[in-house]
Amino acid sequence: MKRKKVIKYIINIILLCAIFGTLICILIAKIGDNKTNEDDYKTEKLNLNLNNNNLNYVPIIDEAVKIYPKEEILDTYKGYKVCAKLEIPSISLEANILSNYSTKALKVSCTKFWGVSPNENGNFCIAGHNTKSMFSGIKKLQLGDILFITDKEIGKVEYEIFNIDTVLPDNVDCLDPITKDEKEVTLITCTNDSKKRVIIKAREKI
Repeated sequence: MKRKKVIKYIINIILLCAIFGTLICILIAKIGDNKTNEDDYKTEKLNLNLNNNNLNYVPIIDEAVKIYPKEEILDTYKGYKVCAKLEIPSISLEANILSNYSTKALKVSCTKFWGVSPNENGNFCIAGHNTKSMFSGIKKLQLGDILFITDKEIGKVEYEIFNIDTVLPDNVDCLDPITKDEKEVTLITCTNDSKKRVIIKAREKI
């Protein structure tokens, strides 16, 4: 008796598996037909636009992939390797950013001081002397002003100033990494009396 029950139980399981398997096959076939119809519709629409010479047709682009304009920058400047170019139109500043910070390099141009590489996600910190050829003009900047960083890898990225501060020399909070996947730039220079530091922070303008 028990043997018959076991056999009956096994047969029921096999039947249920067969039914579920059939339903799954039907569902997959249905999805495949819909996908084929959708692809055919897209192809037909694209061909129609091309055949009609529709100049207003705009292809769909993944918004997560942003393309930045490319510009030539110097490899070296006065014997020092250049990692990027800084432009601040509102104060007519254009400067080469030297790759490695040192006392001697800082006399030549502004330099990368700390953080990530130019235009990468994170905090890219630039130091410059308070001189006319470097950062004396950044004290005139205001919230909302625009600056550009151009490098060879990513391209030219536009940034908007969101914070301006003056701190004591031992306050290094401006060098902290950021927690978000954003591009941020920090400009650092001395006040006229060299007793404090002027900190300008900007993030990529979206």
